[in-house]
Amino acid sequence: MFSRIFNYDNPVFRAINKIGSIWVLNILWVLCSIPIVTMGASTTALLYSCMKLQKDEGYPTKNFFKSFRENFGQATGIFLLYAVVGALLMGDLIYWNQMDGSNMKIVWAVTIALLIPYVLSLLYVFAVQSKFVNTVKRTIHYSFILSIKHFKYTFPMFVIVAFMVYINVMTVLVVNYFTIGIGIGITAYILSLYYAKIFENYIKTEDTEEIETENLI
Repeated sequence: MFSRIFNYDNPVFRAINKIGSIWVLNILWVLCSIPIVTMGASTTALLYSCMKLQKDEGYPTKNFFKSFRENFGQATGIFLLYAVVGALLMGDLIYWNQMDGSNMKIVWAVTIALLIPYVLSLLYVFAVQSKFVNTVKRTIHYSFILSIKHFKYTFPMFVIVAFMVYINVMTVLVVNYFTIGIGIGITAYILSLYYAKIFENYIKTEDTEEIETENLI
């Protein structure tokens, strides 16, 4: 009886081990994101490691640093690009929202329209970067296409991320501590369940993780 309870393959122990791995990945993400500009690479590594964790492939720490190292340059470039574009769009949104007149409202509406593809592609871009080998341009392009083509998954992912942002902005500090402590890792793991399901349709083989564009477009 006790051998079954303390068996490593026991569902309880497996769950505890997985939660522990998610916590470790969360801490690695926080530490590697401290310089801010490296946040794209750390997010890419986190999502990659979470997808591997689902199938118990490799070691979480090793998977994280493998992806972080391999994707550092391109993921950092993507992060900086999205950061600049996002700042410009949010600045325009705030500015035009304060202006009066029908023409100003039209410009505000156009900015909202531009935010939609930005947010949709942002939901996927680091996951695509973590899993497939492409140029920055194609990675962003495929991210937007996937967000539209698999909107039944995109919508719940958006709700999850929006909810996490909302509760961290609008609630007490204890929520922020939870998010920094393990909440980011849990969110990434939940999102990775969607990504894994989507990406399995586009991986050519188990050994080469290149996107199969003929099935995408």
